[in-house]
Amino acid sequence: MQSKRDREGRAFWAFMLVGTIVAAVLLGSAPARAQAPAADAAPVRVGGKNFTEQLILSSMTSQYLRAKGLGTELTSGLGSTLMRQAMENGQLDVVWDYTGTALIVFNKVEEKLDAKESYARVKALDGARGLVWLEPSRINNTYALAMPKERAQASGVTTLSAYAEKMRKAGEDAKHPFAVDMEFAARPDGLEPLKAQYKLPFTRRDVIQLDPGLVYTALKNNQVDMGLVYTTDGRVKGFELVLLEDDLHFFPDYSAVPVVRKAALDKHPELATLLNALSAQLDNASMTEMNYQVDIGQQPVDKVAADFLRSHGLI
Repeated sequence: MQSKRDREGRAFWAFMLVGTIVAAVLLGSAPARAQAPAADAAPVRVGGKNFTEQLILSSMTSQYLRAKGLGTELTSGLGSTLMRQAMENGQLDVVWDYTGTALIVFNKVEEKLDAKESYARVKALDGARGLVWLEPSRINNTYALAMPKERAQASGVTTLSAYAEKMRKAGEDAKHPFAVDMEFAARPDGLEPLKAQYKLPFTRRDVIQLDPGLVYTALKNNQVDMGLVYTTDGRVKGFELVLLEDDLHFFPDYSAVPVVRKAALDKHPELATLLNALSAQLDNASMTEMNYQVDIGQQPVDKVAADFLRSHGLI
């Protein structure tokens, strides 16, 4: 698993409704921050999705590559399916994508895989399509269950297993208001199997279905015990939320990885070294901080991206 993320809102499943013809039309007219390529070469076309984290990563990548002497052309604000189709159709050269998205949405892999297995599988499957997954970052933008800081401290629990045990000991009459987005509540791999794996005794009266953004608001206002969030969302820091450890590894891995078309990599083999060096500097803490600076601090995306590059000696 800034929300949608597409958050990827994350309603990943809705993305598949977008067709190839729509992709071609929209890509041609999508708003982009175009940057002039070097005079002697076609630009490296960098793409990004339409939520904060992706806007930052795509801007960062474009600025970084330009600083290393490569012309770039940035097209951001794309839906997940649009971006994928643009890569497969040769309209983009470099993007950041998530292992869980590629496996579950685009490759229809349903089995449970850990982080290394997920990366290896998607690398092989997409490699056959001419899409090269480079080295994964330490960003894992997956789902998590969060508590307001005060409630988490009062409960004394740090893992989902411990929270579930505490719920069971409280008895059937205890209330445990839990905010969750409507898409996750209805998914066959969502709320019900989560409850089953952890033996979470949520009742119908406990589960409050909200739009994704309102889940964070309910947590901020201390209106619920717990809510479904995304691990690198800037509001996790901004609203002082505490993420409970998914100690039984229910949620899929969503490692952020630079993906390059093989044709572009053949033309610019230095992309692998450059993007792997960038990927190595990124983790959940740094990504959450940047998302926070944009979403809560209202700083410009390009400035936040450039500040990160400078502070890590990349430009």
